[in-house]
Amino acid sequence: MAEILVNPRRAPLDTALDVRVVDLPPGDRVEVRATTGDWSSAAVFLADERGVVDLTRHAPVEGDYAGVDPMGLFWSMTRTGEQSGPTVVEVVGVDEVELDRLAVPDGVRRTEVTENGLVGVLFEPDDGRTGRPGVLVLSGSEGGTHELDAALLAGHGFAALTLAHFGAPGVPDDLVEIPLEHFGAALEWLGARAGALGVVGGSRGGELALLVGATFPQVKAVVSVVGSGVVTQCIGPGTRLLQKLEHEAASWTWQGRPLPYLPYSIPDELRRRVVSGEPVPLGLAFDLTDGIPADTEIPVERIGGGVLLLSSGQDESWPCAELSEVALRRLEAHGHPHRHEHVVYPGAGHLIAGPPHRPSTDVVVPGPGVRFSTGGTPAATAAARADAWRRTVEFLSDQLGT
Repeated sequence: MAEILVNPRRAPLDTALDVRVVDLPPGDRVEVRATTGDWSSAAVFLADERGVVDLTRHAPVEGDYAGVDPMGLFWSMTRTGEQSGPTVVEVVGVDEVELDRLAVPDGVRRTEVTENGLVGVLFEPDDGRTGRPGVLVLSGSEGGTHELDAALLAGHGFAALTLAHFGAPGVPDDLVEIPLEHFGAALEWLGARAGALGVVGGSRGGELALLVGATFPQVKAVVSVVGSGVVTQCIGPGTRLLQKLEHEAASWTWQGRPLPYLPYSIPDELRRRVVSGEPVPLGLAFDLTDGIPADTEIPVERIGGGVLLLSSGQDESWPCAELSEVALRRLEAHGHPHRHEHVVYPGAGHLIAGPPHRPSTDVVVPGPGVRFSTGGTPAATAAARADAWRRTVEFLSDQLGT
């Protein structure tokens, strides 16, 4: 009788799985489904001459993804409108298995942080070891904390502090004139509990990661995913996009002074899309045709360690590849003595930050009174997310040790 085999059945969410169906009649046509209740996918395969369907070697003949991709069933899921439930992989009409895809890996301890003005959550391996490398995990324009990222980094041996700097209780509501000293306090707190320190951020958090690294010498590694080597304008208060963009103020301050920033542009096409209800590519708000003011460039050459820049070539949220190239140019011009690299994923959209093997089919996402188009194709974005996460973990391990 046919059987579906998944290895491992219990593992952190960023672990790639081996999915096989065995004991099928050779040439048999089978449909394999994956579901979490609220998300689902399906693909049809033909059993090989041994009566096996192996998702690590075989491409579907039809379905929600194409080509050989062991995790294709997971990133190609689409919303069902149903309630969430356990993760199940099923051979329709034959067999199914339930999986434990862990948001917090086994052996990782979660501790809420509410001291010294900090609001965050620390994840670390619960093995009693001290002096392990620490990573500060920064959010982007959505604010709040990124617990999933920090928990999975802890599963790779780091003490990961995900810090809220706006958009959560106890911190400002908006990304307006946030003091960089706040992040210095977080690094001091984390450094008292960890060894070498790194910083990771995506999107506006990628801009911030470079800025924090350039400001605080204890930072020995920075990963900026779809980030910017340029300081950009604040994300102001209000419930509508144009309200937020028209609030002219700095995002960050240092020693009480606002940092110079690249201002938004609000062209007619952006306004038209907002009014019409069409998806808005927020990249329209970034006009680089007249160049970038020199005083808005982040002095990344001051970073006391390695710098990894990861960008998407089809990012419609902002021109991250061009903005990150500013950082690479400065690093190279100053002969930065530590490892530095800029990787661009040509077909990917904005949503490559964070752990892999999650659905990447939503290329249009909710915004403040609008819908944002994020660019790229789901397949390219999923592949880039997986590679970016792998590079992030390997880079931090190389620069900080584990």
